Amino acid sequence: MLELTGITWDHSRALPPLVATAQRYEELNPGVRIRWEKRSLHEFGHLPIDALAQKFDLIVIDHPWAGFCFARELVHDLAPLLSSVQRADLERNSIGPSFASYLYEGKLLAIPIDAATPTPSCRPDLLEARGLKFPETWRELLALADAGHAVMPGFPADLFLNWSMLVAALGGEIAADPEVICDEPCGRGAMELLRRLAEKMPPQIYDWNPIFIAERMTRTDGFAHCAFAYSYGNYCRPSFTARPLRYGPLPRLDDGRPLRSIVGGTGVALSKRCPDVSRALDYALFTGSAVVQTGIYTLAGGQPSRREAWTDPSLDSVAGGFFREAMHDQETGLIRPRYDGYVPLQEEAGFPLQQYLRAELSPGRAWEEINACYRHSLVIPASARP
Repeated sequence: MLELTGITWDHSRALPPLVATAQRYEELNPGVRIRWEKRSLHEFGHLPIDALAQKFDLIVIDHPWAGFCFARELVHDLAPLLSSVQRADLERNSIGPSFASYLYEGKLLAIPIDAATPTPSCRPDLLEARGLKFPETWRELLALADAGHAVMPGFPADLFLNWSMLVAALGGEIAADPEVICDEPCGRGAMELLRRLAEKMPPQIYDWNPIFIAERMTRTDGFAHCAFAYSYGNYCRPSFTARPLRYGPLPRLDDGRPLRSIVGGTGVALSKRCPDVSRALDYALFTGSAVVQTGIYTLAGGQPSRREAWTDPSLDSVAGGFFREAMHDQETGLIRPRYDGYVPLQEEAGFPLQQYLRAELSPGRAWEEINACYRHSLVIPASARP
């Protein structure tokens, strides 16, 4: 009996669809057992992968880990293991840059199975009851926030990624220069935009991540809009919550410039400890296939990476319109840096951003600390940190 173990994160979007695909794969392949475990969202995003690679065969992973994993030979490069037909299928049919995000220096980190980006969401019933509209411009978004109707996650990593999105909208690029994290006018301009947005929001946002906000918005009537948080389409499903959310496109800046979201989502990587790479890859491809992604994966609560699922009207109906409403931001999302040392930067540089938004650091000091974190991330790999 071959047993494969896997690790994912703790949410209905993550674990149940993998349990469902594992069960079906076992039924189709007698003699194989696949056991999935879970860890917290924070641990998923930021704790190093090396310990997991010693314990698990299948690792649900985010694309910024590519440099770290390949530098330490923790996972298999899947590129040479795919046939030309398999690769072409993934390239052609993954939503947005879901497949491209796992390609790093010619190597392939993972098979994409899940897609997400920071995308605005709302309680449509509350917007209607309060005579409000879904904001299309930054000015309209500020008006909602100033009136106490809008919120956003304030965890350090979430602030950093939303800041990165604003930097890109202003014409900057994260990590393009080894001396400075981005062009200073763009970086400080994005800081000010984020500060102004958070100005009237409750201080508790700095303890809230995207899942917490989605749960709060669907359980209480305090907030009608979330400016941007990584999308969790489960909360649009009437079968999942009694007060479903609706998603919509990111607002334009007041000068008309569009915002482009920061790609998230996950793929399945294979650790070097995996006892049967061929079988594990077959399961990963099964989970990422069109027939599974448009079937049991999405119906079990998953947020698929396949374009066929995102464009299926029947699945969109099950998902409460999520796919149709979040698709534009998913298709136009930006890939994050993937160098060895980047992942901790998301949290470490998020702390001075958080302090700046709380008026605990001056703009100049926050900018200096963000750049210090960035230069540190380039010099000291994550594995060497205390």
